[in-house]
Amino acid sequence: MGRAFEYRKARKLKRWGNMARTFTKIGKEIEIAVKAGGPDPSGNTRLRVLIQNAKAENMPKENVERAIKRAVSKDTADYKEVIYEGYGAHGIAFLVETATDNTNRTVANIRMHFSRCGGTLGNSGSVAFMFEHKCIFKFHAPAEIDREEMELEMIDLGVDEFAPEDDTTVTVEAPYESFGAIQKWLDDHGYEIVSGESARIPNDTKELDAEGRESIDKLVERLEEDEDVVNVYHNMKEVEEEE
Repeated sequence: MGRAFEYRKARKLKRWGNMARTFTKIGKEIEIAVKAGGPDPSGNTRLRVLIQNAKAENMPKENVERAIKRAVSKDTADYKEVIYEGYGAHGIAFLVETATDNTNRTVANIRMHFSRCGGTLGNSGSVAFMFEHKCIFKFHAPAEIDREEMELEMIDLGVDEFAPEDDTTVTVEAPYESFGAIQKWLDDHGYEIVSGESARIPNDTKELDAEGRESIDKLVERLEEDEDVVNVYHNMKEVEEEE
């Protein structure tokens, strides 16, 4: 499997371990998708994938419905997606994805988290070039479908990693720009999308000793506990990457 799969697997063990935090994250993404494309999943492909993601995370149906209702309410907050970049201790690069209704509050909090953990908040573009923006889809397809032919068709869509997990489940990785094309292809072929998400994969990782990892984990924890933060990415080598 590709770097995105391995990196995601390592981070998944510690990231969003708190179920309530996971549901809050998905709920904000649903609200943003509804405001951008409407509340009808049949006409809003991004919303349709997020609903599948919620299902994969065992998020209750009523939580999804509440998020959709909040998004169509005129009284609800208007979230914006903002990415912050910076460096943690030991020169570890960070990308922080947020969904916020108050950018002044969010940037002040993000700057505080970095500062208190020995890091600094940087300017836009200061570390983004160190990461690849990928999309990852997991879907179900009938066992009788020719996997080699399927892979060739998906390569034409931009897929650069194709990984059958069992007789009916396949996971693919591609540049994020291919998200819409892949999603449409899966829909057109009637394949059930289990999940579809973005990931920012570091081009290179930096290995730290136990003390260094602890300091970075502390910053990650502070950031992920912030109510405006959706995803935290960094280029520290995770211990799970070691063979």
